[in-house]
Amino acid sequence: MTIGDFYKTIFPSYTYDAEPKQYLHIRNSNGIVFEHEWPSPLGLSLGLLAVVIGQIFTLFYFFTWNAGNFGTLIPVEKNGPPVYSLMEGLKTHLAQPEGFLMLGGYLTITWMFGLMPSSYYSFSGGINWFHVVAQLLIQDFVQYGMHLMEHNLDKRLYRMSHKPHHRFTNPKLFDAFNGSPGDTFLMILVPLIITARIVPANVWSYMTFGSLY
Repeated sequence: MTIGDFYKTIFPSYTYDAEPKQYLHIRNSNGIVFEHEWPSPLGLSLGLLAVVIGQIFTLFYFFTWNAGNFGTLIPVEKNGPPVYSLMEGLKTHLAQPEGFLMLGGYLTITWMFGLMPSSYYSFSGGINWFHVVAQLLIQDFVQYGMHLMEHNLDKRLYRMSHKPHHRFTNPKLFDAFNGSPGDTFLMILVPLIITARIVPANVWSYMTFGSLY
């Protein structure tokens, strides 16, 4: 949709911002006053759709690989790979509130309340791959730092947030996302917030980052 600005032929102009726009305005007049208008949900909807497509592609690849279509599987565990049930994995994955409720809530609230930096609302410029790579690297770096903090800062923090993730000793695909709300906040949401404040991406680069991440 970015080639030749093809999206302009699909969506009416009032549903997107051609240039960066700051939706949450703060000014001093007899104290702090918030002036607010609502952004269009188009960018949010396309972004969530991109994430869904990325999930579907990942699942297709995994189960094709797990069926041995890319060569002989070599287990890393002495007891061999765990028996994997697609439906069991999907049910567990979809039932995790920290995965969908917290992350979906973060994406929806920050977008619709105009809390994202102004560049993220811009549809101009297409995909900037430098911004995509920068988002992936910064997100991963901050997540690594938060991971170290959870392990080393305080034992109480580790027990409450990150320890549930380590109950899996022979993990399957979806176990990587099965932790706790505290772990999701520190390992996913905090890095997302920091990354968005560092990289001035537009909506297309943000979508691409989200689907790859």
